[in-house]
Amino acid sequence: MKQFVVIGCGRFGTSVAKTLYNQGHDVLAIDKDEEIVQEISDSVTYAAQADVEDEYALKALGIRNFDVAVVSIGSDIQASIMATLIVKELGVKTVVAKAQNDVHAKVLYKIGADKVVFPERDMGVRLAHNLVSSSVIDYIEFDPDYSIVEITATKEWEYKTLNELKLPSKYGINVIAIKKKVGLNISPNADEAIMPGDVLIVIGSNTNLANLEKKSGLRL
Repeated sequence: MKQFVVIGCGRFGTSVAKTLYNQGHDVLAIDKDEEIVQEISDSVTYAAQADVEDEYALKALGIRNFDVAVVSIGSDIQASIMATLIVKELGVKTVVAKAQNDVHAKVLYKIGADKVVFPERDMGVRLAHNLVSSSVIDYIEFDPDYSIVEITATKEWEYKTLNELKLPSKYGINVIAIKKKVGLNISPNADEAIMPGDVLIVIGSNTNLANLEKKSGLRL
């Protein structure tokens, strides 16, 4: 069980905090708004009202003892930057910060954020891909150049092995798992046959995934 501190409890921060708590982790939720703190207090381990730009206030809450800090402050970019800088300097090992734009993200990385997320943009990308394709189940862009995609096997792939499909050489993508009716096959071997209804979890560059779309008839 890990210990998480979520700084900024808007819609995104609240969702993160509640989900982590429901998964059995210790969660400290911090916000400058006392009313918000009261609302979330029953859904996390502990909730506190504090000025997130005040190093002494955050230090007094024992921030340095947490494994992960999620800085989920919304429109106040200055507060986001200061909170990220403070929790990193206090010694939190992993800091995840929410960014409004690419410039904001660059600053967050410069001051020590380990991971920067764009919740609205990422969800928009996933929704768009899901809306335009009946084959794509989920789409996760984990890097500007690479993505993980869940796709339903095409008719042409059914009853063929991964070795026969030659997806790495033909399309430059790799199958990291196959969801079957009986379970999930992690790191399938080359002799694994694709059956009707199988879902392939593939990873590749966005360029190669686009190439797969053109050549296979998938809509990614």
